[in-house]
Amino acid sequence: MNAFDLTGKLAVVTGASRGIGRAMARALAEAGADVVGVSANLEESGSDVEKDVTAAGRSFEAIRADFADPAAVAALGRELAERTRPVDILVNNAGTIRRAPAADHPAADWDLVLQVNLTAQFALAQAVGAAMVRRGHGKVIFTASLLSFQGGITVPGYTAAKHGVAGLTKALANEWAGCGVNVNAIAPGYIATDNTQALQDDPARSAAILDRIPAARWGAAQDLAGATVFLASPASDYVHGIVLPVDGGWLGR
Repeated sequence: MNAFDLTGKLAVVTGASRGIGRAMARALAEAGADVVGVSANLEESGSDVEKDVTAAGRSFEAIRADFADPAAVAALGRELAERTRPVDILVNNAGTIRRAPAADHPAADWDLVLQVNLTAQFALAQAVGAAMVRRGHGKVIFTASLLSFQGGITVPGYTAAKHGVAGLTKALANEWAGCGVNVNAIAPGYIATDNTQALQDDPARSAAILDRIPAARWGAAQDLAGATVFLASPASDYVHGIVLPVDGGWLGR
């Protein structure tokens, strides 16, 4: 048996329209899963992520949901939990970031980042995970961050939320592991996406970051593919509550 085979599984990937989410959706499809992509601005048809998934021979469904809207997240959770075809894999990847020095950080930015990156993550995991617990199987994968371990600079809300994601991963794993549901997280390092564009564009920060990474390069979204498939597959059936860094060696430095 191929322990990494996801044939016949249904995966939901939030924040799927671009960057890390798109790469995760593509990886899951290439391993055999059908994919429901969720994003605030995802096209109903013809999106890049849809093309990735269908090119792998799997089905794709697009759902628009604004993770800044608690009511929309609650509705999404109910809809996914009540589907005739159950969700086997939930990739809780949607997120946002706001940069400003802590002394001047707008309260609205703090509230937005905590809602999108933590509160919405729990609400969706709670709804879909409860259905997994009732069935006795399922995989939940959160996107954590290097800032689940460190403090960062000018991103207090993001850091607080990603620390929360790491704790939430462990808390849910403690409750659900005995019910056949695996809850884990991936902590991407410095990945070249829109979220890190400001850092890439700052010559001093970019040089300092590269100097710290043993792999000597920024990560690519595709670097998350293997970890995603592993945590979604039977290969990880005895893996619970971990935060897996995919960081080019940053945390080992």
